[in-house]
Amino acid sequence: MRTLEEPADGRENHVLFDRRSALDIAAFVVDGVDLSPGTAIPSNGDIRIDRALAGFLFTCGPEHIRHPEAIEGGVEGARYPLHGSLAGTVVSRTEMASDGAECTAMIEVALADGGQARVERRWRIDAGRNEVVLEDRIVNVGTAAFPPMMMYHVNIAGRLLGPQARIVSASLEGGESAWRFGNGESAHFCLPAAVGSDGWSAATLADLAGLGGRNLQVRFRTDTLPFLQMWRCQRGGADVISIEPVSHRIAKRPELAAAGELIPLRPGEARSYAIAFAVL
Repeated sequence: MRTLEEPADGRENHVLFDRRSALDIAAFVVDGVDLSPGTAIPSNGDIRIDRALAGFLFTCGPEHIRHPEAIEGGVEGARYPLHGSLAGTVVSRTEMASDGAECTAMIEVALADGGQARVERRWRIDAGRNEVVLEDRIVNVGTAAFPPMMMYHVNIAGRLLGPQARIVSASLEGGESAWRFGNGESAHFCLPAAVGSDGWSAATLADLAGLGGRNLQVRFRTDTLPFLQMWRCQRGGADVISIEPVSHRIAKRPELAAAGELIPLRPGEARSYAIAFAVL
């Protein structure tokens, strides 16, 4: 990988950004093969999330993750939106480096509880590791504190995984698992992420038949993304598996608040997150 967005040296290895949805990734193409699931996803009728889930990576947050819940102290019946407010937000400003190895963006997000946040987003190519790196800085630009919650959904087309594919991660008991984990057509898990000496964790989808047996590795900072969540769905026309670094375990907001896990970000304060991915 040498560039963001455009093929290099005649090879179709590139990232396609979605500027109408927070500069998330609509497609990740390796040797002409798009890893994103496209239309092979389940739909719950939310057009905003359907568009995001069809891409290779979308960001859930910054004030809520997972399914809608009541807004604390809000108007009766008011709920946080599915996967938070960032997905579907148009990018305020972007700038691509002349060599195509870095792209930055500024995203102003109106939070569901009336607050305001700014996402300072930086995509770059790490040539030494041959991987794509995303660094996010969430700034509270509103007048009241809110607890940031973030999840990065890395979505891979199930058609690329043959019977030999597996999940490899130190976060898993025994270090690996069959990719069709759990029971039934859909399953998920969320585990504390194993922390490496560099403060990062990793999860790999290994031996992808659709990529000639190569591996997709996702790494993430564990100080602000301390959990590894994974989800798969092979139901009807849906065929997708996701690697999802996340800030909070699976629990309702009142339970997380009671346990002191919803840490407020006060006006003017910032919190940073980072993930990276590569085909090896």
